[in-house]
Parts: sequence; C-alpha cells; structure tokens
Amino acid sequence: MKNENFYMLAKTMYGLEEVLANELKDLGAQNIKIQNRAVSFKGDTGFMYKANLNLRTCLRILKPIATFQAHDEKELYKNILKINWEEYFELDNTFATHATTNSEVFNHSKYASLLVKDGIADFFRNKHNKRPNVDPDNPDVTINLHINKHTCTVSLDSSGKSLHRRGYKTETIIAPINEVLAAGMILLSGWNKKDNFHDPMCGSGTLLIEAALIAYNIPANIFRDQFGFEHWKDFDADLFEKIKDVSLDKEIDYNGLITGGDNFQKAVRSSRKNIENALMFESIKVKNEDFFETKINENTFVIFNPPYGERIELGVNEFYEKVGDTLKNNYMNCTVWLISSDIENLKMIGLKPTKKIELMNSNLKCSFREFKIYSGSKKAKYLNDSSSS
Repeated sequence: MKNENFYMLAKTMYGLEEVLANELKDLGAQNIKIQNRAVSFKGDTGFMYKANLNLRTCLRILKPIATFQAHDEKELYKNILKINWEEYFELDNTFATHATTNSEVFNHSKYASLLVKDGIADFFRNKHNKRPNVDPDNPDVTINLHINKHTCTVSLDSSGKSLHRRGYKTETIIAPINEVLAAGMILLSGWNKKDNFHDPMCGSGTLLIEAALIAYNIPANIFRDQFGFEHWKDFDADLFEKIKDVSLDKEIDYNGLITGGDNFQKAVRSSRKNIENALMFESIKVKNEDFFETKINENTFVIFNPPYGERIELGVNEFYEKVGDTLKNNYMNCTVWLISSDIENLKMIGLKPTKKIELMNSNLKCSFREFKIYSGSKKAKYLNDSSSS
C-alpha cells in the first residue's frame, strides 16, 4: 500500500547529518535517527517522492527490502536468490548492483556486489530461462547491498544517480564543489535568506545557484531528468506530479541580491551557463573581477570556496594573507564563511574565526570557518550595539 509508512535511509556527506535530519523533520518525516553519513526515517511512497525532489543535503535514498545474516559467500548468494525480484522489476528492465562492506568475511565490496548480481540473474534464469541485462551506467533499477559484519541489508535505490547531480550543471571548471556540499554549507552557515548573498570566487556558480534555490523555495532536484523510483513497478506518476506541483507552490519572500565574481573569464562563462540552466539568469548576477580588488556592500553574507594547494598561483601563505587583508579592508560588517583543505595555512588569514566546522570535500578533509568582519574593534562594535539597544 502506497500510504503505508516504511523505513528508509538517506545518505549524505560527513558533517551534514544534522542538517539532513532537520530537512527531513521540516518535510514531515517520522522516526528520524542520525547515523554515520546517513539519516534513517519513516514515510510513505509519496514522502519518498517528496524527499528525493526536495532534500538539498541528501545523496540518495535507499528503501530496504530484505535483511538477513550471511557468514560466507554461499549464504549471501542463497539469500539473494530467495528474494522475489519480480516484485520490483521485469525481465526487460536493466539493473545494476552496488555494495558497501564493513566485514572481515566480505572485505571486497566489488565481489559482494558481483554475488548480488549473480543471485538476481539466476533468480530470473531459473524462472524464465532468461535474465535481465546489467547496465552499470544508466540502469532502470539499482540495488544496494550493505554488509555490517554478518548483517546484510538489501535496498532499492530510489534516487538512481546521486542527488548531487541536480540537472542544471553542464559547465564545470577545475575541482568544482559538490552541489550537496554547497547546499549543506549554506544551511550550516545560518544565512537568514534576507541579506544579500555573495560568492567572490564563484567558479561554476554552484554556491550561487544553491543559495538561490534555497532563497526562492525551489526544490533542489526539480531540474533532474528522472529518479530511480520512476522505473519501479509500483511507480505512481499521478502522485508524483501532484507532489511536484505542491513542492513548487511555496511562498517567496526573498528580496535581496545574489551575486558572484571570479577573476577567470572561463569560470564566469561556466557559471552564467549553469545559472541560465537553472532559470536564474534574472536572479543571480556574476562579474569577471579579482577578489583582491573587490569592495562589497556592508551586511552582505559571503560564502566562498578558495582554490586549494596547486591551484593557488601565489604562495599559499601569501594567498591567505591577501585574503585576510581584503576581508579586513573591503568586507566591513559582513559575515564571511570559507571552506579550505589548507587547514594549517588558514591561520595566515589573520582573523579569528567565530565558528569552525569539519567537513569533507570529496576525499579532502576541510575546515568551514566563519569570520565576522567588524569596522573598528569587536569591542567597539559590541559597545555601539549595546548603546543603541
């Protein structure tokens, strides 16, 4: 039954678990529990559609269909063979399998995935003397296996391709930031969705577009071509259309400016193309400008992802010194957040961060830091605020 609640698992990136849990709570999920790089919850089929469409910090949503114990490869294969796969897809559908393992017995995830593939293929071959084709790149149905010691959980991947692939990004530059991480950074920062938003090193425009999607209450994944659940046997197209309509019918009260800059013309072209794809050309303005020569309006909220390591043309220390000087002189009374994997060199900025959050950008350990830029001393700012209140 579509209106019955079932257990699901939303996968995310390290450091974004609480943000994702809050998103799920706001959407109306039940039984929310934070795990490592994941959040479990309950909802019905309609909620699964809504979550895939709306969640900004989720990579994929899994729907478990079987849990069992397996102590060796034969036991794993036999349990896969027992599942009635015809409940989920047909012979003429393509499928793919993925596995993650935390087990001394099953210590090769690719081999565990192969056992799942063989079990599914043999299930159909035993019944029909034929088997469905495997398509690792664009399958109709994706099956996920998670093994923790001897406990095996088999799930359908309701998202298909990772949800960070929003559908608006056709242009990229070197080391683009992941859309899920970008949205997570904005939500972690506490931006009030009222102040102007600026990214002075905007690259391909990801932070700007994610900020606009948040500010204008637009579902994160509205531009995707498809989701995994659209190929499931029980897919309800009418229900999904209703959920899309409701998700788009939200009030918008943002009247600020969303702006970006980059000193590389190629990056500006890339960001403008992606902004156009996201139908945000009137809402986001990007300039070709050098960060070190910019001066920003007071009370602007700033988030940016400076280049790391080899991508920095100056020496790393000199680069961060110049970043600090520019913020102190040209970003008066602004809240500034930046993310960097050059954690040891961040102290060269010469400003004391008011917050530090540990995140991962791909496989790089990063620090996401907030700086409050005051005109004059922080003490003077506090005294002025106190006397005016």
